[in-house]
Amino acid sequence: MQECIFCKIVRREIPADVVYEDDDILAFKDINPVAPVHILLIPKKHVATFFDIAAEDQPVFGKIQAVAAQVAKEQGLEEKGFRLVANCLEGAGQVVFHIHYHLVGGRELTWPPG
Repeated sequence: MQECIFCKIVRREIPADVVYEDDDILAFKDINPVAPVHILLIPKKHVATFFDIAAEDQPVFGKIQAVAAQVAKEQGLEEKGFRLVANCLEGAGQVVFHIHYHLVGGRELTWPPG
C-alpha cells in the first residue's frame, strides 16, 4: 500500500476536484494552479518516476495522453491549446514521486516556462 499523496487521492483518503476517472487514470484540478486551467493526470497504479515504468504499464501512459486531449477539450482549450508537462526526479522539479502530468492552459504560455 503506497503512502504518497496521489495514492491517497486515488483511494479517496484525501479529497480532490476530479474531472476525469476510469479504471486506470485519475485527473483532478491542481490545488496550486499556475494557469486558469491546471489539471493533474495520474495513473492509478503507483509508479514513482519514468525510470520505473514496466512493460505492462506502457499502455496506460499512452492512454494518459489521449485522456489529456479529451480533458483539454472539455475545459475549452481546443482552440487556444494547452501544455502537457511531466517532471522526472528532483533536478527537473518532481516533488511528488508518483508520475503525474500537468495539463496547463487558459492563458498565453511562454517558452521556456517561467
